[in-house]
Amino acid sequence: MDEMTTDLGARRRRGKPVPRREPVGKGGRKSGKMLAVLALCAAVGAGGIGIATAPGRADAEMPSEAASPMRNVAGLAAPVVKAVELGVTPTDGAKAVNPAAPASVKAVNGTVKDVVLERASGGGRVPGTTSPDGSTWTAGDPLEFDTKYKYSFTIVDQAGRQTKKAQTFATVAKANEADAAVYPLNGTTVGAGQPIEIVFSEPVLNKEAMEKAVTVTASSGQAVAWRWYSDRRVRIRPEAFWASNSEITVDLKLFGVDFGNKMIGNSDTKASFKVGPQRLAIVDDITKTMNVYFDGQLVKTAPVTLGDAEWLSPTGFAVIMEQERNSKFNAGSIGLKPGDKGYYPPLTVEYANRLTSSGVYVHQALESAWGAVGKYNVSHGCVGLLPADAAWFFNNMKTGDVVQTLNTGAPAVEPLEGFGDWNIPWAQYAKR
Repeated sequence: MDEMTTDLGARRRRGKPVPRREPVGKGGRKSGKMLAVLALCAAVGAGGIGIATAPGRADAEMPSEAASPMRNVAGLAAPVVKAVELGVTPTDGAKAVNPAAPASVKAVNGTVKDVVLERASGGGRVPGTTSPDGSTWTAGDPLEFDTKYKYSFTIVDQAGRQTKKAQTFATVAKANEADAAVYPLNGTTVGAGQPIEIVFSEPVLNKEAMEKAVTVTASSGQAVAWRWYSDRRVRIRPEAFWASNSEITVDLKLFGVDFGNKMIGNSDTKASFKVGPQRLAIVDDITKTMNVYFDGQLVKTAPVTLGDAEWLSPTGFAVIMEQERNSKFNAGSIGLKPGDKGYYPPLTVEYANRLTSSGVYVHQALESAWGAVGKYNVSHGCVGLLPADAAWFFNNMKTGDVVQTLNTGAPAVEPLEGFGDWNIPWAQYAKR
């Protein structure tokens, strides 16, 4: 018997009250209940996340989240609305933004309203539309170059709570704009041999992307190939001459196209031109004659004189670049000066049809050379005709028509010496 039992017995014999003894283990359960209550309080104080799903029963129900349509019955207070994820394009503070970039405001787990996109300087509001579910606003017009814009909008979460936002951004400066010029010009009529030429204001680094941005359509259905002569100059032609009386459209979707080096296309351009009959003049140095064909039919034969032994006429295909009823010729343009062999004083020639940039023409021969026409060569590379034939050629052939010269012993016309593109085999033409 332990000391405590002995002490209790003595107290009973003396008639003194005996202290009540708690059963073993009951104090432990009381401590556990207190710890559970403290844990519950701590959890609620920390936000209540998790306690709402814990097993057990609360003695009193707690109110639901205020004004939340997601909770309509009483229960533990806990977050039930997901945070709104906001996506704004362009981003806040962005610079050198491509004006073609789609401007938009998008909310995930919420909606947007009262969206205003306008010039920061005032006015110039950009129209836009909001999706049926209210989650996305999209600009309806492209932006402008070299402009600072400001956004203002309101986002609404799933509990109906609203937050107003404001952002700014700036588009590409004018110094970084790029464009292009197309030949033939819109609305013109040219010969069947005229290649399309596009000259870009800035170097094109991504040529493949540029070729996708430009569409060439021929009413004849002819396929075309591109020939890049530099980063800024490209020519486009079909395998054979353009079909007679066809119409060609060049559609340049350049707005927003990245040329490279931070240069951005500033506009879309479309040019359409018509093609006349297929007109081809074939000049043969052996026979000293010119045969002219319209759509494959011989319509004219004329005698010619060509370049002499020191100034051979170039061979191959050339395209008439321009026509002048009277054209001033100067020997200095081909590197001759007074005293040089072959020099001639400045003069005016009749019925001039330019074939090359360096000065090869089809024109009326000088009167002093009329006796050589059809017999021998006396020119500096030009094709000389008698007056009546020169007038006929000038009046019946047009820019874009083709002159093919044979058997002179000289190389073919270089592509950039005018439009010598037809001297490049089709299989090689599209190679960069």
